[in-house]
Parts: sequence; C-alpha cells; structure tokens
Amino acid sequence: MAVKRHHRPHPLRAFGNEVRRYRERADISQAQLADKIHISSSHIGKIERGETRCDRSLAVAMDEVLDTREALPSLWDELVKDAAFPTWFDWPEVEANPDTIVLESYENCVVYGLLQTADYAGALLRGDEVTVSARMSRQEILTLEDPPPPRLCVLLAENVLTNEVGDKKIMREQLEHLLMMSSDRIQIHVVPNPMPTTGTDGSFSIATLADRSELAFVETAARGFTLSEREDIQTVSEKFADIRARALPLDLSRDFIRRVMEERWA
Repeated sequence: MAVKRHHRPHPLRAFGNEVRRYRERADISQAQLADKIHISSSHIGKIERGETRCDRSLAVAMDEVLDTREALPSLWDELVKDAAFPTWFDWPEVEANPDTIVLESYENCVVYGLLQTADYAGALLRGDEVTVSARMSRQEILTLEDPPPPRLCVLLAENVLTNEVGDKKIMREQLEHLLMMSSDRIQIHVVPNPMPTTGTDGSFSIATLADRSELAFVETAARGFTLSEREDIQTVSEKFADIRARALPLDLSRDFIRRVMEERWA
C-alpha cells in the first residue's frame, strides 16, 4: 500500500492562516483591518493566502489591532523570517501581472526578457518553443490599454549589445527592436563601459505593485531569489539608482544602440 504523505503548509501559508484565524475571531473584515494598519485590503488578502511576505512591523501592528498577545510577531519570527517564497511563486508572473505598475531592471549580459525578440529568445533558450512562446506571451503586458501597461525602465550594460546571441542577423534585429520599443514609457538606457565591479556582476529587477508594495528579483549563478523585505528592497533600489546615475540619457542611449548595430552587427 502506498504511504500517505502529510504535507505541511508552506510557512507563509501557515502564517496567513493564523492571521485569518485571529482576524475572524476578532470579527474584523480584511478591509477593516487594512484601514486600521494603513495598508490595502488586497495586501491583507495576499498575506492570508500566503502569496507574499510581510515586514515584522506589520505583524506587530496586526497583533495590536487583533489582540493576539504577541502571537503574530512570534509566529512571524518562527515562520516568515527565514521563509522563501512558495515554490509556485514565479517572477515572470509578477512581470505579467496587471497589478504591476512599474518595472525596473538592470541587465549585464542579455537583453531583458520583456524586450527580447522571438529569435533572440529562441537562441537563448536553445529552441525550446514552449518556453519561448511563454516568454513572448508575457510581453503582451506592454501593450495593455485597460489597465495601462507598467512603466518600464531597463538599464543595459554595454556588454549586452556586443554579446553575440545566435548570429549577427538575430543581434541586428534585436537591437532594431530595442530602438523601436524605446519611448518615454519604455525607457531603455545603456550603461557604457567601464562598469564598476562592485554590485554589478548580476542582473536584478524591481517591481512596484498597485498597492505600492515592492518585490525584487536577484539572479545568481545557481538560481534567482525573490525578495520583499524592506531592507532588501532598499539595498536593491539603491544599487539600481547608482547604476542609473552612470547610464546614458534616452537620446544618447538610442544613438549608442544604433551605432553598435551598424558597426558590429551589419
């Protein structure tokens, strides 16, 4: 006989279940709780469903409103402090989410996914048609009308423009695509060499959601990590600001891309 496995809920889901239990015991709606601690009710919903992390300060605030006698801060220390996002949490879903209103990204090796052509993506993904199709479908977020698409700001290290992916034809078409997409709402900045070595050896992205909460995604050689803690977001945001300060303005960036396209990928 097959042995039944008893699956424990993910730590974020377990914490969310306790928040919901204490809230219902206090006979307070999500909207009422959100109003008392000055956040959106949708954010309370995400916490209760285990879809997001929250700061400890928020657990303390909910403890005071719901009179949990420090149970929620203690549960935060036990369940949330060192918990990763659930395994189903997928950063591309954040990029393609209509609730995302601002996307910022620094790329030091390849073109940002939402700005890739199908051929460029195919070369990167070794012709995996299913994955390429999924990546292309996520780009539909940039053409939304209602709600409007997110504002996008992408910083591309000069190496991205000269790093050959596929062949010269693919690279030329990719750079042409960048020129076509560049606008006031889709800002593409080139960060020319030389680049400082500290803090620029990995790509990262920041998403701002409609409720003004923020998430960050940091890539490493092994895997990517999604972050939501205030201190982590501040660190990533400051690094983005530092790199952006070294980037060329929009017009000069377009000129730079055009020059690389003509001189290197003709």
